[in-house]
Amino acid sequence: MNTRQARSLVAVCLMAAFADGRQDAGEREHVRKVAESLGRDIEIDFIPLYQDVLLGRLSLEAAVAELAEPGLRQLAFELAVGVCEADGRHSAEETAFLARLSGLLGLEAGAAAAFIHEAEAVAEAPAAGALTELPGFDAGAGPSAAGGVDRPEPAAAASGPDAAALDRMILNAAILNGALELLPQSMASMAIIPLQVRLVYRIGKAHGYELDRGHIKDFLATTGVGMTGQYVEQFGRKLIGGLLGKVLGGAGRAIGSQATGSAFSFATTWAIGKVARQYYGGGRTLDTAALRQSFTGLFEQAKTLQTRYAPEIAQRASTLDLRRLTAELRAG
Repeated sequence: MNTRQARSLVAVCLMAAFADGRQDAGEREHVRKVAESLGRDIEIDFIPLYQDVLLGRLSLEAAVAELAEPGLRQLAFELAVGVCEADGRHSAEETAFLARLSGLLGLEAGAAAAFIHEAEAVAEAPAAGALTELPGFDAGAGPSAAGGVDRPEPAAAASGPDAAALDRMILNAAILNGALELLPQSMASMAIIPLQVRLVYRIGKAHGYELDRGHIKDFLATTGVGMTGQYVEQFGRKLIGGLLGKVLGGAGRAIGSQATGSAFSFATTWAIGKVARQYYGGGRTLDTAALRQSFTGLFEQAKTLQTRYAPEIAQRASTLDLRRLTAELRAG
């Protein structure tokens, strides 16, 4: 894969991010910052590319034209699906965009539709539910359904949460998401955000709050972790790892060490868990500035912590049953 092809893959992702036409200013800014940060790591002029996409100066046809190999075309489609599904919604505009992209890429319609259906099921996974794939998550202790409350209030609890158990849960979730980025399947990366949503749900539940997906999405956005922007960044980090000495497999997915993307997903998940503990454990008293400052500091701390747990992340990846994990996510 050369730089032009990598640029086209990023362009397709950015087009997918803006396909619904309703990205708010905060999400656009997050995606812009992602492009800027990635531009420091690889020889792609991301900021002009971002502007070309946002202003419509680069067409989807032109981006696709650089992707001649079947593997790259399949990868472009899977990445676009992941971006469109990142926030759990699949709008009519996004449906039309993916159909157009699939046609331009020359993909078989039935296979493309099947992949979208599977991705939707993972993206819209219930926030409540057990994570039996992950040591440290007790399936029997998990709540059975989301509360559906827009502004959750604490429920009465006989005793406070087990702090050590919550710390183990957060660390294990970070290890799992770091391990998912080591897997070659695009569906592995798509499972990361739903798992983060479920982590926040369980932390809130432990502190007596019933949370729905809308509240969790707002919480993540307040900390500065937009769902669409995060998926674009996950992909970008993984792509950078692929360009720095990796190759593309027959199915068009990056193989070999994915240390860059894995470290990012571990750090993001760990920081999300820790800031959620602070927020819900403190009675939801932190304001937006405090939440973002806390997340930034925790994210930097987690990047150092990830090095210590890299062997465990690699071991977890070697034993992960992705099919089982995604099935559990869909089941809730």
